[in-house]
Amino acid sequence: MIMATRRAVRLLIGTGLLLVGLLAGIWSTLLFDRDPAPRPSTRIVKSVDEGRGSSTVVDSGREDSPTPASLGDRFRRVAGQVRGAVVAIRVQGDEAESGPREFFDRPPRQQNLGSGVLISPDGYIVTNYHVIEGAAATEVRLPDKRQFKARIVGTDEATDLAVLKIDGPSDFPVLPIGRSDDVQVGDWVVAVGNPFRLTSTVTAGIVSALGRQLQIIEDQFRVENFIQTDAAINPGNSGGALVNLDGELIGINTAIASRTGAYEGYGFAIPSRLMERVVTDLMEHGEMRRGYLGVSIQEVDEDRAEEVGLDAIHGVYIAGVRSGSAADRAGIRRGDIVEAVAGQRVDAPNELQSVVALRRPGDRVQVRVWREGKTQTLTVRLMGEDTPAYQDWLSDRQSPPEPEPSPQAQRPQPPSDSTAETVVPIEPWGVGLRPLRAPEQERYEVDDGAYVAHVDQGRPAAEAGLPRDVVITALNDTSVATPTDVQTHLQDAETPVLVEVRRPDGTRAFYEIQ
Repeated sequence: MIMATRRAVRLLIGTGLLLVGLLAGIWSTLLFDRDPAPRPSTRIVKSVDEGRGSSTVVDSGREDSPTPASLGDRFRRVAGQVRGAVVAIRVQGDEAESGPREFFDRPPRQQNLGSGVLISPDGYIVTNYHVIEGAAATEVRLPDKRQFKARIVGTDEATDLAVLKIDGPSDFPVLPIGRSDDVQVGDWVVAVGNPFRLTSTVTAGIVSALGRQLQIIEDQFRVENFIQTDAAINPGNSGGALVNLDGELIGINTAIASRTGAYEGYGFAIPSRLMERVVTDLMEHGEMRRGYLGVSIQEVDEDRAEEVGLDAIHGVYIAGVRSGSAADRAGIRRGDIVEAVAGQRVDAPNELQSVVALRRPGDRVQVRVWREGKTQTLTVRLMGEDTPAYQDWLSDRQSPPEPEPSPQAQRPQPPSDSTAETVVPIEPWGVGLRPLRAPEQERYEVDDGAYVAHVDQGRPAAEAGLPRDVVITALNDTSVATPTDVQTHLQDAETPVLVEVRRPDGTRAFYEIQ
């Protein structure tokens, strides 16, 4: 009886184990056969360039996000690869200074220390234009402590880029140029430069945003399409390298957004694709040879989209077309909505400018426009600045516009109104302000503010870079309606004061005045 019972127990146990094994096998099959195809370790990016009439598939060569254990190794490897090619630039000038200047802080026009990146073994260096602007002499120091006199090969104010050349053995370390078009928000990046005279400083962060326009480049044809990063960038970093985790140059560090002049988490770099286009021309011709559409453009906002009948807010509005220009000859009209240029969608004025800036005079580009409910593609052959149709236009755009005369200027004014034209001196800053005239309200696209009539050289406002012929609209985020508002605010304000102005073209700018 006992033996029979033991056999029954063993039979039940064996059957139970068999069932457990079968269920485990079934569960394992269901679990691991959910995704039978292995995921690729690289990302495939398709790049279409209609301007050259080709379509290529490019392997970005970037791995998926590294594990925490390997991230430190990646940073150490990149730092070792990059530091040797990032140089310190010392500028000698009559007005050299090293402190921060604007809210969107580019170090001053004639600063005494900046950074640069070696891009060729024979000594070509790319840096920011504002680093070497006004330089009487320029010296370059490599991380291995070798020093060289540098000459300026060419500059481009519209992109804030410049190329230097040092002469020596043709074995200088260089950085490979990466594809900034492949950069995505969230990517790890490393910034290398010489902040506060701390040579070969390496910081890390991520890409915070793409396509930023800050309106800090003081040029009518500025091209701003910055990569934003939270990697620490400070005065002295200007012209330095922003690289990916493969050690490839994807940007030139240019600016920071700061109320103190030091790092506050917002750095900006010129994308390598734009940099490469500009630098190529500067090295070959000593100047940037830029193709122009010949149009005035504006952002499409909700009101504009409703006005023209768009179903969704997108594209760039054509506010004007220069007669005889490339756009005019191709059939682009005032009121058109540009949706794409050279196969690239554009939804902001700086996006359109950045695409066109990559092309040269004579290049043909496909421009897709929306007009009266229909979409059509036009072929535009870009024209250079030496084109007769552009001569007067470019001259007018590059010269500061004259203030428009008031319609009441020739009429006798009652005494109570005569004081409206009085220039109010702001002695602490060395500027003269007056109330805004009616025609200027339309010109500057503001309802009120304090017009900057003159700026005294050598005074705090001039040293901060504040120009004349702008309208002060706010101080430390407090609105300004009249010169008296400025006087009242300065009585109790602590320095520096953040000054917001409106330029003649309607754009905003910021300055920090001590």
